[in-house]
Amino acid sequence: MGKFVPAIQSMRLRTLPLSLAGVLLGTLLAVADYKVKGLTVLFLVLTTICLQILSNLSNELGDVLHGTDTADRQGPQYGLNGGGMSVTDMKRLIGLFVVLCVIFGLAMIKVSFGRIFSMDGLCLVLLGFAAISGAMKYTLGRNPYGYRGLGDVFVFLFFGLVAVLGSYFVVSHAMPSWLLLLPASGIGFFSIGVLNVNNIRDMKTDAPNRTTVALMLGLRRARIYQTVLIVLGWACMIGYCLLRFFDPWHYLFVITLPLYILHLKGVWTREERALDPMLPLLVLSTFALALLMGFGFVKFLL
Repeated sequence: MGKFVPAIQSMRLRTLPLSLAGVLLGTLLAVADYKVKGLTVLFLVLTTICLQILSNLSNELGDVLHGTDTADRQGPQYGLNGGGMSVTDMKRLIGLFVVLCVIFGLAMIKVSFGRIFSMDGLCLVLLGFAAISGAMKYTLGRNPYGYRGLGDVFVFLFFGLVAVLGSYFVVSHAMPSWLLLLPASGIGFFSIGVLNVNNIRDMKTDAPNRTTVALMLGLRRARIYQTVLIVLGWACMIGYCLLRFFDPWHYLFVITLPLYILHLKGVWTREERALDPMLPLLVLSTFALALLMGFGFVKFLL
């Protein structure tokens, strides 16, 4: 039990709603159009959770090995950087979640498509290995892309496009319409926003060791960037609804707008450690928006 609590801390469970937002939105939009297997959704969710935890563990290990996480860290202390786990412990935990990602991912493909060795199945296997690699190489390795200001691109692709479009395809077996690029991009912009707030908070400690978009922009322009991301996310969501047939239920997610306004107010008035509450606020706001939007499209069928 001595290492159980530090391990749970390093999993950063508060980030899970963000990774699930795009997957659940894509799934619910598929449910509105097609018949979906519940077991496929279960394995999809389990795979997503394991990928997010793998990413969190790998990021912590990478930051510690590169000397980025120090006693001056503005964010919360976790298992490794808090001293509750060793590097060896963390590597073993990362290995466990790599195995879990593979097991749940293959089970998802088998349940959904009936077999793994098909064209669709093999494409999803390749995408899954790309997701595992991307989750681990954000801060791990000799040349991590998260240290070169490329984290925003990865987040947009995997948390936005892959999460929404990929989940829609996995549970429905239908190629997503081009219109789905709008909600997928919306979730992607909100997800970049979460990363950007994290990077704004950590500008002081990141500066000697890594390059982030926030550091390249500077504080004021990073805040403007955050505002643009939120506005773009909302424009994509509203645009998708406008381009679909009208139903008032489709706009149910609009009730989350005050949460985003509160978030932006915090981003413009807080700095460093005081910014930390704006992270879970944006994560939970995006999760709520995704659920409400998806439910709004399912509701009109009931």
